[in-house]
Amino acid sequence: MIRKVVPNVTQACQGIKNGMTLMFGGFGLSGIPENAIAQIVKLNKNHLTCISNNAGVDDFGLGLLLQKKQIKKMISSYVGENAEFERQMLSGELDVELIPQGTLAQRCQAAQGGFPAFYTPAGYGTEVAEGKETREFNGKWYVLEKAFEADFAFIKAWKGDEAGNLIFKGTARNFNPNMCGAAKITVVEVEELLPAGALDPNQVHIPGIFVQRIFQGENYEKRIEQLTVRKRN
Repeated sequence: MIRKVVPNVTQACQGIKNGMTLMFGGFGLSGIPENAIAQIVKLNKNHLTCISNNAGVDDFGLGLLLQKKQIKKMISSYVGENAEFERQMLSGELDVELIPQGTLAQRCQAAQGGFPAFYTPAGYGTEVAEGKETREFNGKWYVLEKAFEADFAFIKAWKGDEAGNLIFKGTARNFNPNMCGAAKITVVEVEELLPAGALDPNQVHIPGIFVQRIFQGENYEKRIEQLTVRKRN
């Protein structure tokens, strides 16, 4: 059996360099790799291109990297609740590529599956399609989108084993599975790290072949981006 475990987040993030392209799982603040993000902030690497559905909030998630001006370019589907992201984008400090959310997911999956590109109807006839190849299939027009090329993918899972098999929980099963194996190195932090064979194979969402490094995460805050509760009578 190939053991993918590394002892801590420091070892897991070895090899990150200035100017690299990094993927981050999560949607809003759900299922984000909190430990890895904190370590990258600490490493003070700069000129990074980050691929993520959004950029967290001002003081948490990828917002911490934006605060320190470590991100050169964001590839996302929306700005979200991050005022600093919005400010840097509008001021021209941050290069931003906003793309349809389904296209973002599929560009991850294409990289994961080894497909260089795919056609999608999303964005045809808009600015999204400018400069891209288009083609008609059965009377409908499509845009050619290329798979992402990333150096690292940082993933958060609920449970994982020493061989890298993963189970996600609830809505944290968002962009995380799509990004596993979509970069040269996939780094996974888990809430619960188990011996190989401890997971029910029928419950595994991502097999270990898509994972290069896995470690036991700690001190998760699991913040709620927009807390909405029913009013009491």
